Amino acid sequence: MSDAHQNNPNKLAQTRTFDVAVVGGGIVGKACALGLAQMGLQTVQIAPDLANPCPSPQGPQWGQRIYAFSPGTQKILRRLQIWDALDHGRMQPVRDMRIYGDRAQKTDQLHLSAFESGTPQLAWIGESNLIEHTLDQASRFQNKLERCSDSLQTIDVDQDGTTLHLAKSESIRAQIVIAADGAHSQIRSAIGIEASEESYSQSAVVANWICTHPHLETAYQWFLPDGDIIAMLPLPHQQASMVWSTSPEKAAELLKLDQTAWVKQFEEIAGGAICKQLGNLTLNSEVAAFPLRKIRAKRFIGPAQFPKVVLIGDAAHVMHPLAGQGLNLGMRDVASLLHILNQREAFRSLSDLVLLRRYERQRQGDTDALLWVTDKLKKLFSGSSSAERQIRNWGLGLVNKSHFIKQRLIERALGDIDFE
Repeated sequence: MSDAHQNNPNKLAQTRTFDVAVVGGGIVGKACALGLAQMGLQTVQIAPDLANPCPSPQGPQWGQRIYAFSPGTQKILRRLQIWDALDHGRMQPVRDMRIYGDRAQKTDQLHLSAFESGTPQLAWIGESNLIEHTLDQASRFQNKLERCSDSLQTIDVDQDGTTLHLAKSESIRAQIVIAADGAHSQIRSAIGIEASEESYSQSAVVANWICTHPHLETAYQWFLPDGDIIAMLPLPHQQASMVWSTSPEKAAELLKLDQTAWVKQFEEIAGGAICKQLGNLTLNSEVAAFPLRKIRAKRFIGPAQFPKVVLIGDAAHVMHPLAGQGLNLGMRDVASLLHILNQREAFRSLSDLVLLRRYERQRQGDTDALLWVTDKLKKLFSGSSSAERQIRNWGLGLVNKSHFIKQRLIERALGDIDFE
């Protein structure tokens, strides 16, 4: 925090006042800002890239940034009046998930079925820019929401609220600030919230492929003997999105492969199982890679004195993508925050410490459970000893035989939350 601006009367005169300020321009930040404005709160969203609205995805190529959207995320997007406005021709429902161990034995697999669980689908697969474009369009017509394409310089917090000092425009005064500014959150650091961070020493290599075999609305995942994890997520028009978690060194090699070399890779890995399921694969995007890590903020509200800041999304938590739950966890942050603020007692202000602690308690429990499970699964399936391999493969088969356990896993993955 800084008080460098407090003694500047010209700067003070230019301060504009809002109920809530949301800092961050990703899906979670945009959804949160829209939801707060729809509640009737005067809201400002601040991010440098808001001056350039996300273009609508078009054409036969799908974007590289692909997400799995749980029914819980679908529920909040519907509440925000976003879901029905999406181009559903670019959204792929997932009816089945098949997860395979590394011994290539029939018993070493887990099959999750929407039909068996009595739900229409387990998830949807879609592009990040499809959701962002629709959120941008909705935000344009929300008169309680103002968007500011600027960057934050400093933040001051006092007992009455927060002041955000921006690089190019006037300062912003708000009762509370929502930090949706990513894994290396500037606000989180500025208000003194520590975060534990652990590198997985892995990178995720992502690309989209055209398949000659139908994917049957099925998401596939293979755990490989060397600790790599490959997921093939279904996309419309007989396409699949690949997420290959591997070492940074191998990721660098994969980025250099051409179509012919990729075909050879798919023929060799997992005993050719990928080709058996999806047929011949033709690259239909650029290939990209990003590092994988686990981050967990020590607190989800701050600073310690006069808490007026709430962390959501990657500013609060980052996890391994093997469960495909990173974005969904951030959207549950949004749902929880909207619910708590919308249901607040009439005598409580937006920044009432009781409300902020309700949010923190609710979100820390959910976050810790999912981070723990994802982290343990990643480490179990990265182990190379024969005992570890036997345990994980035996575990997949055991879970697959238990309808009760599978149903609990599906319920967890659906990510339902009450925010009405």
